[in-house]
Amino acid sequence: MSLGYAEKLSFIEDVGKVGMTEFFDSSYVLQEKIERLAKMIQKVQEYQLLVAYLIFEALRESGHCRYLRDFEVETIGLKETSRRCTDVKCGAKLRDTVLDWEDALPPKEMLPAEKHCRMADLLLCLGTSLQITPACNLPLKCLRGGGKIVIVNLQKTPKDKNACLVIHGFVDKVIAGVMDFLSMQIPPYVRIDLLQIIITRSLSADKKFVNWTLRVASVHALKAPLPFIKSIEVSFSDEHKYKAAVLHEQPFNLKRRTVTTEAFEILLKLNFSDGCGCLCTQINIPFGFKGLNDCSKHDKDSAIQDLREKAIQDSCCGQNVVIERKTISVPKTEFTVHAVVTNIKSFESDSLNNDVKIAKGSMNGSETSRKRSKGRKRKSRF
Repeated sequence: MSLGYAEKLSFIEDVGKVGMTEFFDSSYVLQEKIERLAKMIQKVQEYQLLVAYLIFEALRESGHCRYLRDFEVETIGLKETSRRCTDVKCGAKLRDTVLDWEDALPPKEMLPAEKHCRMADLLLCLGTSLQITPACNLPLKCLRGGGKIVIVNLQKTPKDKNACLVIHGFVDKVIAGVMDFLSMQIPPYVRIDLLQIIITRSLSADKKFVNWTLRVASVHALKAPLPFIKSIEVSFSDEHKYKAAVLHEQPFNLKRRTVTTEAFEILLKLNFSDGCGCLCTQINIPFGFKGLNDCSKHDKDSAIQDLREKAIQDSCCGQNVVIERKTISVPKTEFTVHAVVTNIKSFESDSLNNDVKIAKGSMNGSETSRKRSKGRKRKSRF
């Protein structure tokens, strides 16, 4: 998916209003609406509930395989990118899966969406202005079957009049409040990013020294960016012999020469970009070790699951683990793939409940007004 989606769209007139005024329900009203929504969910027969995240950047399959990227895709409109399928039997150029204005919504996603909307007893529209056709008309199919629509959005929508409940609040706060009312827990979200460390070595002409290059790169492509890393500090276990370095620009490369008989550790301090859950993490690389065995797929999955569970248990990020190693002999190159926990978020409703208590205790409404005014300055995350 393209992070710069709006800027890449083709120019077209009459696509709906953008930058509309945002509205925020007071804490007291917001809590009342959350409880109403929770009770509606409880009454839905056998939980026949359809939660519709109406996101208009709809996906298609890209050939027989889809690749999720943690960097901005350079194209939209189903165009070819600079990367290829990693399947040795394929190798075809990949296409982006982000639609431009004139691209039709894929039937594979649209047809099931229409079917489920017609069947839904309760349909939630979360974080969408419901302006772009034909997706914006999907919720109306719910009404024809006797269902109800609830809209959660900071802006007014053309379908507000069709909804039995409209909530002006942040989607994460609303859902966290509903789950709390229903005595259900939202599992923490753990973001795990991958990177590969590549060490290439070659002997000097007199075979007394090793000329080596260290590279920290994306697992998607060598030239692909690592958006979650701001800089890398490189140091060594024998700091008296080897000079430390700081790598500020991508691609992160370091070239050095050492004696062939020496063994030491390369210490990498990865400084994370803004938005990550912690400032940094450290990876130690033994230099001078012999050939390594590849990790199997089962080992990868188990290692990543263990990493996720440890992050939840510790309630912090920065943990990392090796999930794959391989070596090629010409030129002698070692590849090590690391999984790194870059963020963890727990969904709690305590802050929302505290706001409600303040609002209920405020007789003149000044606290509610202050919070609402403050909220207007914030951008919607949905």
